[in-house]
Amino acid sequence: MALRHGKKDPLLSSREESEFPILCETCLGPNIHIQMMKDKMGKECKICQRPFVTFRWKPDARSRYKKTEICQACAKIKNVCQTCMLDLQFNLPVQVRDSAILEKQEIPQSDVTREYYARQADQMIASGELDWSGKIEPLQILKKVARTEPFYKRNQAHICSFFVRGTCTRGETCPYRHEMPDEREEDFVKQNFKDRYYGTNDPVAKKILSQLHGTADKTASPAASDPTATTLWVGSVSPLITETDLRNAFYAFGEIKSIKLHQASSSAFVQYATHEQAARAYSSLSLCLTIKGVSLRLNWSKKTPSTPGLPSQDPRYAHPIVPLEVDPALVMAAPPPPLGKVFYPSMNPAAMGSRASDAPKPTPAPLPALPPSSSSSSSSSASPSTGRG
Repeated sequence: MALRHGKKDPLLSSREESEFPILCETCLGPNIHIQMMKDKMGKECKICQRPFVTFRWKPDARSRYKKTEICQACAKIKNVCQTCMLDLQFNLPVQVRDSAILEKQEIPQSDVTREYYARQADQMIASGELDWSGKIEPLQILKKVARTEPFYKRNQAHICSFFVRGTCTRGETCPYRHEMPDEREEDFVKQNFKDRYYGTNDPVAKKILSQLHGTADKTASPAASDPTATTLWVGSVSPLITETDLRNAFYAFGEIKSIKLHQASSSAFVQYATHEQAARAYSSLSLCLTIKGVSLRLNWSKKTPSTPGLPSQDPRYAHPIVPLEVDPALVMAAPPPPLGKVFYPSMNPAAMGSRASDAPKPTPAPLPALPPSSSSSSSSSASPSTGRG
């Protein structure tokens, strides 16, 4: 149906127009020369189900491709990233942020009210009423759990399922990770976009809140009950923190065997002499480790992963390896190199490389004529005189 002169199509007027997505520093990646693929009205938003401009990019060479999942209007309503849907100011789940500030923004989820609320939000964004800058004060509880540096490990490729079964043959060329899945992360796999956005039943938020309230299960990690585990992992280590600072913070709980500081990944590993000393340090510093004004994260160190490209060493996925028996009598030695010049059928241009039997045999060169001898000349001169007589 044709529209009247001077009126606009409401569907066309509500379409999103953007030149760059709303992303956190982690999802954007460390590459400053990043290239993005833009698709106008590429797909529907996971929250409001309206079409929006999608972006797809690769943060770095070893990461997987990432894309935007929600529209910019929904991202501005909650002040979250369009891809991971974490808070842009504290890099935390929405459920943790709302629990700390004791304020939860209710968003309708039914079809009719959701569409009406989305249009009202568009008007508020256009007029500047919906602005999160300076709205949330950095509370002490949020400072303790906020991530101050990008966590690029979140962009890494998924685990290769063929490697878990021990059947991957790509080796180092496989685009997926050759690691065994961690049992502690099985609950975090079951996530969905709406729970993360609305702040309900988020497993990551539940873990952070349990640590803040002191109800975290200290034995949840397999290394906590492993008597051979003596190493603790320290995260969010800034370049200002040195090995001496870490030693001064951990030496009171037991004998320290070694401290390895990795500035590239902003982490460190502290190894104690016994498991009891490491457990004492973890229980005392897991929620209150602060060095030079930086809140650090503490956890048990994972076991060394399997070497990429090699079969899995986990006994749950191990497969028996049957040695190949070879009869020495069947092994043929390589023929010795030929002596002199060898003529191959492929060297003959008339053979056309078909078969050796079809190739014409080489014609030997004619022998040179011998000079006439004295006996033969005398007999040849006598024969004509005999014939004439």
